Amino acid sequence: MTHVCLDDLERAARDVLSGENWDFLAGGSGAEASLAANRAALERIFVIPRVLRELTGGTVEAELLGGHAALPAVVAPVAYQRLFHPEGELAAARAARDAGVPYTICTLSSVPLEEIAAVGGRPWFQLYWLRDEKRSLDLVRRAEDAGCEAIVFTVDVPWMGRRLRDMRNGFALPDSVIAANFDAGEAAHRRTRGQSAVADHTAREFAPATWESVEAVRAHTDLPVVLKGILAVEDASRAVDAGAAGIVVSNHGGRQLDGAVPGIEMLGEIAAALSGWEGEVLLDGGIRSGGDILKAIALGASGVLVGRPAMWGLAAGGEDGVRQVLDLLTVEFRNALGLAGCGSVDAARRLGTRVARHG
Repeated sequence: MTHVCLDDLERAARDVLSGENWDFLAGGSGAEASLAANRAALERIFVIPRVLRELTGGTVEAELLGGHAALPAVVAPVAYQRLFHPEGELAAARAARDAGVPYTICTLSSVPLEEIAAVGGRPWFQLYWLRDEKRSLDLVRRAEDAGCEAIVFTVDVPWMGRRLRDMRNGFALPDSVIAANFDAGEAAHRRTRGQSAVADHTAREFAPATWESVEAVRAHTDLPVVLKGILAVEDASRAVDAGAAGIVVSNHGGRQLDGAVPGIEMLGEIAAALSGWEGEVLLDGGIRSGGDILKAIALGASGVLVGRPAMWGLAAGGEDGVRQVLDLLTVEFRNALGLAGCGSVDAARRLGTRVARHG
């Protein structure tokens, strides 16, 4: 079947995944208000196109953390990708490499980070803060030794949000899917009615990070450190003061605090507050098209993270499916960029936007 947009791949993924694996991927926390709001907020934003511009030789290429990206996008960290395809992270990383965009390895990957990084391309490593600080910093060192280009420190998960779909399903990992980067024991595999085994496992392993944790990571590596999960302007400014090389404006895809503001609604304010800063401001949450990427760039983002759609592609077609997701985003972004009168990503930063009135 020919897929002409990401919605097609979402439907294909839902058709092949089990109900509980689909819920693990698609669900949010609580009543999923923030999950729904991510899309609603993006759909309320409209770009003001420019006309009669020179578009010959236009490009969608960008620079992210000092390296080339064929598209201003990064494959977001997603846990346990072998739930969606037997090759899991390896297939997704190969697709990102071939598409010319960074791939973020998750602390909770189902393949060891060294094997994923060995695929090549531009691997980044996402860090969750563990109860044992030494184990956290060992992961940072392993990522650097494996050739990762950045540490993406997720700072909005002191513990996992209450994900009701997983609780209703009594969700647990199958024996074939493990937390491959550290010995996690049996907690994530123990099925209990009305509970999420993954949440139980992370409650045992994770600890709330602090600004001192950020300093410890920065002192332990020469890699750029990006803080993921920033929504408050004050936290964005403090991240700059703490030496972060970038921030990801994100409500964790609606999977942490239900009722947290969508990242796109804070993006413009944060970008304005950090005007003149040389670091990256990335947006995560709800990106479903190249037009969404254009909106994020116009509001001040350096680029976006793409999570669930990449996993739709993985479930629907393995490596080829992820590559198709990234190819569609590239085609759509090139089309949107040109129709907005922009020949480059930098030109898109000067576009105006408006928010549609309710009703």
